[in-house]
Amino acid sequence: MKPKSLKSTKPPAAVREVAGAGIEPELSSDLLLCAIGASAGGLEAGIELIRNLEPDTGMAYVFIQHLDPTHHSIIKDLLAKETSMPVTEVTDGTKVAANHVYVIPPNKLMTIDDHSLRLSPRDASPGVPMPIDHFMRVLAEELGSHSIGVILSGTGSDGMLGMAEIQARGGVTFAQEPGSAKYDGMPRSAIGAGCVDYVLPPREIASELARLVQHPYISPSRTTDLPAVAQPDGSSINMLFQLLRRITRVDFTHYRKTTILRRIQRRMLVHKFDKFADYVKFLQTNPAEVKALYQDMLIHVTSFFRNPKVFDALKHTAFPQILERKETDPSIRIWVPGCASGEEAYSLAIALLEFLGPRAPEIPIQLFGTDISETSIRSARSGIYPANIQGDVSPERIRRFFAKIEDGYRINKNIREMCIFAQHNLLSDPPFSRMDLVCCRNLLIYFEPVLQVRVISLFNYALRSGGYLVLGSSEGISASRTLFNIEDRENRIFAKKASSGRQIVTFSLNRPAGRAVDDGAPASRPQPAETNWNSPESQRDFDRRLLTHYVPPTVFVNEDLEIIHTRGKFNRYFKVPSGRPSLNILKMALDDLTVPLQNTIAAAKKGNRLVRRRGVNVRVMSEKKGATEEVVSFEVIPLKSALNEPCFMIVFLEETPSSSYGKSGKASSQAKQQKGSWGKKVKRLEQELAIAKEHLQSVIENQEVTNEELQSANEEILSSNEELQSTNEELETAKEELQSTNEELSTVNDELRGRNIHITGGRQDLRDLLTDVSIAVVGSDLQIRHVTPPVRRLFDLLPEEISAQVVDKRHSPDIPDLSQLVKQALSGEGVPIEQVVDHEGKRYRVRVLPYGAAGNKPDGCIVTLMDASMATRLSGKSQPLLE
Repeated sequence: MKPKSLKSTKPPAAVREVAGAGIEPELSSDLLLCAIGASAGGLEAGIELIRNLEPDTGMAYVFIQHLDPTHHSIIKDLLAKETSMPVTEVTDGTKVAANHVYVIPPNKLMTIDDHSLRLSPRDASPGVPMPIDHFMRVLAEELGSHSIGVILSGTGSDGMLGMAEIQARGGVTFAQEPGSAKYDGMPRSAIGAGCVDYVLPPREIASELARLVQHPYISPSRTTDLPAVAQPDGSSINMLFQLLRRITRVDFTHYRKTTILRRIQRRMLVHKFDKFADYVKFLQTNPAEVKALYQDMLIHVTSFFRNPKVFDALKHTAFPQILERKETDPSIRIWVPGCASGEEAYSLAIALLEFLGPRAPEIPIQLFGTDISETSIRSARSGIYPANIQGDVSPERIRRFFAKIEDGYRINKNIREMCIFAQHNLLSDPPFSRMDLVCCRNLLIYFEPVLQVRVISLFNYALRSGGYLVLGSSEGISASRTLFNIEDRENRIFAKKASSGRQIVTFSLNRPAGRAVDDGAPASRPQPAETNWNSPESQRDFDRRLLTHYVPPTVFVNEDLEIIHTRGKFNRYFKVPSGRPSLNILKMALDDLTVPLQNTIAAAKKGNRLVRRRGVNVRVMSEKKGATEEVVSFEVIPLKSALNEPCFMIVFLEETPSSSYGKSGKASSQAKQQKGSWGKKVKRLEQELAIAKEHLQSVIENQEVTNEELQSANEEILSSNEELQSTNEELETAKEELQSTNEELSTVNDELRGRNIHITGGRQDLRDLLTDVSIAVVGSDLQIRHVTPPVRRLFDLLPEEISAQVVDKRHSPDIPDLSQLVKQALSGEGVPIEQVVDHEGKRYRVRVLPYGAAGNKPDGCIVTLMDASMATRLSGKSQPLLE
């Protein structure tokens, strides 16, 4: 799962839940690394965390914070004062060592490769930078279960995707308790995504890290203790599988043991269990933990356009062939098993729309996303994603296929409507059928070979002849080569062989054929799907034939009278209008039906009730009979669609003219006599009807003109709305930039606050030092600027006399020509050390030195008085020291 900006790293293996249980392969490493992410207000929390870390845990720490790209960072200096561990600001290629702290420099993105930290310039693209996600996602790929993620105070959602990756790969994740965070946006975002194992204040996070490194699951030296954790006895693991199967209805028996044990061990680590048997006992009395373990196995991690080369390959191989074969059935059907939160399905929809271009509105697209997790399906249906997707989706795609919302992005309605999401277990529920493409990446790697073969056979059944199957980068069809041709080996794209035929599949895959079920009864032999006349597919086929041949012509129209669905032979009464194609029922109806339909629909719409119209004469064209007169009746029934939108059902019934059999010859003769008079009446009525039709046609034309004007006005309104939307997007971008700037300023403020604390401490130390030293500071204007307490007592100065002139004061001890000495020092001449005596007879040495020199212009002098007798004792000589 490679972020878009990671150009120097290899694409990570896929990590996500697919149809039952995605469990990451075990990764080996001797490095244990903790990534600490922070933003606004996070420096204080980071200092508290680093201060309480034990320095000899054998773990390395990397501190990533949002920094002002133009401001020099002093975070290294601040952290170095709080810990005995070496603190280093990263340079490109810095080797990571245990018991060290590494700090990201400003204006850089960081990754890790072969235990070395790599730097690259920060992306200049618009939007809030995500350096924490960037590093954590690569860290999870590189170190797997040896990675630990910590999210501290900050705004936004940076770090959420990275934490999900670390947790998915078997690592452990922490978030600062929101109540203790200065800004709780980042911790709450990660907690809300369900990718946090521990929620603690910084001090307690440090204590928990010290405990974790001792656990055999995560410790680099865990090999001596591994058997107690990783090698459970058969009864314990079977009991655990039974608990999972009974509560979740999912059987994990035929998943790879090495990978599934890593997920179980991660839960043991979270609950502080060292022995497998103890954890199984805990599960037996805690059904909630069984569900938590199940959710931990269902790794809800994916991303948009994961491994972009696959989508480019589909545009050049699969999509053109699928479109070329769309002669009888123009619809395109795609199935994405294990869609997680929907990113993979939406990525395919976007790639397909990009490929179709202007032809997209003409081709029906149905994309089915399925997943065993109800939580994931709800997330996929909402189509709402955090701002972090900027690292995976280009700005052009975001502008075209997403709408900006307050906390992130929402997929556009037109894409959402072509995607159908449903909860579905690939291992027990019947598969979809007549698919053009099945995209199921990185599922087979978690199955034992017996399930791999059966799932491949199931996908073959689901695909149309010539359909395509897309697998993950580490998956293949070596055991099922008779079913598929290799279309693109590098990107794992396979085409169904036309000769493979219809496969006999067992829809319940979690009990292989020939294996005894729990009650000891042998599994029944599966029947071919095509010979099961009671199957849902067969019943749907019967329904289609019945509706086509025997149901009366029926048309469904929406509130705008656009045809949305038909049944039966409706084309007897409708035609394709000339000019611009239209689905408006009044434009498609035969001329004799237009006015009755319009009036009847208007009456049904106004009264919201069923309205019948009988005895409408319609001139129908037929290839066999030519133009014939028919009498039809129809009903207009108001309905509510599944989307709660109003629509109308119009059912046509052909009437049979009444028979004249059985009438007497006398009646026939009378009819002939009345024929002439009836002809005149009919002719008159036809003329009146023609006039009425002309008038009505004029009214309809006027109404169409009015509708066009209204549509023109509506288009102008839509154009204005687009401009307002564009303005709103610009404001949102400005808001994000201000937020990013605010975070960087907050970081600078935290640094300055730390610097002020150190300066204040230094001033206090200097003040304490000068308390017992006799020093006076005299400016170049011969004014006394500052004196220490001993000098104030010697000179007998009052506070208000600090700024007095040197020449205006009499001193004790008396310093002759003090002003002259000051002037001599200011001029750059050497000033000898004078000896003076106070009124008590105590001798002092007086020294005058210039200070604050800028070039050759000193700003003042420092006058120092030292007790001569003390200097003599310190020097150990009989004569006073002169220097």
